Amino acid sequence: MKLLILGATGPTGRHVVDLAVRSGDSVTAFVRDPAALGDLAERVTAVTGDATSQRDLADAAVGHDAIVSALGRGNSVRADGLFTRASTAVTGAAREADVPRLVWLSSFGVGHTFGWSSSAQKLIYGTLLRSIYADKAIADESIRSSGLDWTVVYPTRLTDGPAKGTYRADDRRPMKGNPTISRADVAAFLHAAARGGEWIHRTAVISD
Repeated sequence: MKLLILGATGPTGRHVVDLAVRSGDSVTAFVRDPAALGDLAERVTAVTGDATSQRDLADAAVGHDAIVSALGRGNSVRADGLFTRASTAVTGAAREADVPRLVWLSSFGVGHTFGWSSSAQKLIYGTLLRSIYADKAIADESIRSSGLDWTVVYPTRLTDGPAKGTYRADDRRPMKGNPTISRADVAAFLHAAARGGEWIHRTAVISD
């Protein structure tokens, strides 16, 4: 497949790029700094641009089969409208470039998934992550109403551990405590979802 990957140098996006390259996909990494790709730079097509710019994204998306977004805010707890602006730009660019498939990384506890959260999770989501989750909720609804072949992915708390390959993915998963999933496993799901049709027009809750 020809994949355009957003957030390609982030902690989850980097795993997606690596998986796609190893699977033989043709990868375009949409980045702010191509140097951050390191040893992968020679194995992908790096495009520098702004993920909130429809023009930048549309130019990069032409000729691709799918867009995978692993955009994040790093360690910041302030949204600054990133996800809202990026979702508008990405969906517009996908339609403009005639790329029907979009896999979008969100977070468990955003939007309708908040009601399935445990008490421990709700405390964190409603305080520390309130700004980011409010922004993501708007973005997710924009993705679902885009008319594209979308999948929105809701992982639980992310870790930097190795892939286990034993995570579970469901349309709905009630929670206990504050479960985790590795970024490597999340990347595996994002990549698999982009290559298959099982999760089209579905939201996926994933966790160990």
